[in-house]
Amino acid sequence: MKRSELSLVALRRILRATELYGRELARAAGLTAVQIRVLQIVAETGQSTPKTIATRMGVSQATMTTLIDRLVAKGLVDRRRSEADRRQMIIAITALGRESIDRAPDPLHDRYVIAFEKLPDWEQAMLVAALERVAALLDAGNLDAAPVLDLGDIRKTLPE
Repeated sequence: MKRSELSLVALRRILRATELYGRELARAAGLTAVQIRVLQIVAETGQSTPKTIATRMGVSQATMTTLIDRLVAKGLVDRRRSEADRRQMIIAITALGRESIDRAPDPLHDRYVIAFEKLPDWEQAMLVAALERVAALLDAGNLDAAPVLDLGDIRKTLPE
């Protein structure tokens, strides 16, 4: 098999693993990996701001607004104005949101991060460089994407 074909097989395996995890997550928690990550960030302190969450996830505030809208609609987070600064919104996790995190399978990206961080520095740097190059080859270097293993549009949600 040619190297280009081997690289495509490896990419397909990554996509397939992500797809299978997404299905498992949808079945167990009824959420996407990105939605779970938002809930995890908010759960760390019980509340956060959309800007803080967007910054941590590396996405635009517009994308974060869409994600939060969907989580509010599902009753997983509440949105309210800050008492200290009425211009600022506060996102707080609900009891249902905490239950959803508890029901969710171990996040695929967490497993990846744990294994990746065990690699020596030179191998981490090599992998990052190779993955950035692959993204560039696919003209995907400038896409809005969070550090979460999930397929498709980051703003997507499961059908209601």
